[in-house]
Order: sequence, then structure tokens, then C-alpha cells
Amino acid sequence: MIIDFTHIIEQLPELVRSIGVTLAIWLVGTAGALVLGFFVALGLRFGARFVRWLLYFYVELIRGTPFLVQLFLLYYGGPFIGIALDPMPAGLLGVTVYGAAYFSEIFRAGFDAIPRGHVEAAQCLGLSRMQIIFRIEVPEMTMLVLPPAVNMTVILLKETAVLSIITVPELTFLMQAIGSQQYAFVEAMAVLACFYWAMVSITGRIGKAFEQKLSKFTFAHT
Repeated sequence: MIIDFTHIIEQLPELVRSIGVTLAIWLVGTAGALVLGFFVALGLRFGARFVRWLLYFYVELIRGTPFLVQLFLLYYGGPFIGIALDPMPAGLLGVTVYGAAYFSEIFRAGFDAIPRGHVEAAQCLGLSRMQIIFRIEVPEMTMLVLPPAVNMTVILLKETAVLSIITVPELTFLMQAIGSQQYAFVEAMAVLACFYWAMVSITGRIGKAFEQKLSKFTFAHT
């Protein structure tokens, strides 16, 4: 058996385009998941009982079902309830909703880890509830949750490979097509593995750099 990457090199323009699609869905989906997850965490922590119940159900439903099943229900089942999406919007929405459930739990744990004494000190200084949230709790929570948030970002990157199931033209979809058409499965999967390994390594290094910059900000537990 001869390893030959010629068929992949011939598809270089498509390769670059599919990498761009993968990165775009990952970056935009992760940003959306972070924002949505943050507000879900706020709702779980400070919302009315009915709001907390709905958000809890959403988080448990998403975390308790495979991402693949969620994509199938969204893309193929959506039209039955009036939600007909093209592959790209469906994939982006799927990544956002899926990631937000996990980010909300990360943020919730971060809020719970903030020393109670810091909040009480802010109350003694006369800060309003919103000032305490955005001047005390959010900055401390951000530093506390950075490592698990980076880890979740890496997970979302790897989950983009699942989007090929609903024909999103990302890298996995292209590599599967090359493998089946040119019988170059080994070469295609090797390129795919190298891409994800490189992106995970880069993301991890960026996360560590942020951790080192923020490590000088420490909070004493009281």
C-alpha cells in the first residue's frame, strides 16, 4: 500500500475553503455559546423560579443527549415544526446551543466558587446588585473559569467534525468525499487528524498564555 497525498494536493482550493468553514463555525459558534451560556448562568442564579426551571431543563436536555442526535433533530426534524434551516445555519445554531449548555455550567460553578466575603464586602460599601455582579462577581468568575472554558472551546472545535453528517461543507465532509472518491482514506484522515491536532495545540497554548497573564490576580478566600 502506497501513501499518496496527490489527490489531496489537487484539491487545495477546496481544502482551504473547507478549513475556513470549519474555523468560522467554530469561532462564531463558540462566541455565541459563551454569550448565551453566560446569560443562562445568570438566569439560573438570579432568575425567577419559572425561568430557572426552564433553563435547568434546557441544560439537562442538551447535556444528556449526544450532539449528533441534536443535529439530526434540528436539521431533519426542524421542518416538522416550521424550522427549516440550511446546513450551515443549522450547524452554527447546533454548536451554539450545545456549547452554551456546558458553558453555563462552567460559569455557574465559577460564580459558586467566589468567596462569599467578597460579595459581603461590596454590600457593605453600598454597591448595588448589578454593580456587585459586573464589578465583583463577573471579573472573579472569569479568572476562575478560564481553564475549563478553554477545555470546552477545544471540545467544540472537535465537535465540528460531526457537522459533516448534515452536509456542512467543512473539512471532515471534504476529507470523507476525497476518501470515498479517490480511495485515499488513510491520507484524508491523516490530514484531518493533523489539522485538529494543530488547532487543539494552538488553542491550548493561547489558553495557557491567558492563564499566565491572569495568574497575578488572586483572590483570598474568606
